[in-house]
Amino acid sequence: MISPTWTAVDDYLESHLIPDDDATAGALAATRAAGLPDIAVSPTQGKLLETYALLVRARRVLEFGTLGGYSAIWLARALPDDGRLITFELDPHHAAVARANLDAAGIGPKVDIRVGAAADLIAGLDGEDPFDLTFIDADKAGNVGYFRAALRHSRVGAVIVVDNVVRNGAIAAPSDDPGAAGSGCHRGGGARGPGLRDGGADGGPQGLRRVPRRRRHRLARRYASLRALERRGAR
Repeated sequence: MISPTWTAVDDYLESHLIPDDDATAGALAATRAAGLPDIAVSPTQGKLLETYALLVRARRVLEFGTLGGYSAIWLARALPDDGRLITFELDPHHAAVARANLDAAGIGPKVDIRVGAAADLIAGLDGEDPFDLTFIDADKAGNVGYFRAALRHSRVGAVIVVDNVVRNGAIAAPSDDPGAAGSGCHRGGGARGPGLRDGGADGGPQGLRRVPRRRRHRLARRYASLRALERRGAR
C-alpha cells in the first residue's frame, strides 16, 4: 500500500515541476475509458524516464510492457526525430489503445509496438542495433529473463530501468510471490558484477548502467575483494 505521505509528496512535485499536458492526460483518460488497469507510471516517474533518455542521448529505447502507452509517450518525446522506441505488449487490446494514444500525442511514427509474449519477441531483436535505454515494466516474474535480454542488446554506457522492485517490502524478506523473486533481478546473479553500476533507487524504478570496458578491470578487482569479504563474514 502506498503511504499517504508519498502520495502527498508526489502530488506536490507534480503540481510544481510537471506542467499540464494534454497528450499525457488524454492518454491516461483514454486508457481508463478503455478498461485497462490503472497501473501506469506516475507523471513524476514518466518525467524521470524522459530525463534518463535525455541524459544518455538515447536514439534507441526498448520497453517491456506498453499498457496504454503512457510511459512510451514520455520516452519517445526524448528521442530525436529519427529515434526509435520498440515496446512489447502481450495484450492486443492494450496495444490498440496504446497505438491510438501515441498517434494522438504526435509521436506515433517513432514507436514500434510489437504484440506477443516478450519472451518470444526478444528473438526478433537479434541483428538490430543496440539500445541506449531499456525500461522493464511487464510481468514481474519474468524480470530476470527480460533484464538479461536487455543487457545482451544494450550498448556500453546504456541504462536499464526496472520498475516495482520493492514490492511493498517483499523483496527484502522470504516470499512466495513470484513477482518479488523476479524483481530481485537487479541483485544476486541477475545483475551483479563489475560490468554494471546500480542506480541505488530506494523505491519505484531501479536504474542500472552498463560500465565501459576500460573501467571494468579496476571494478572487477574491487568486486572480487568485496565478494571475498562477504564469504568470510558468512562463515
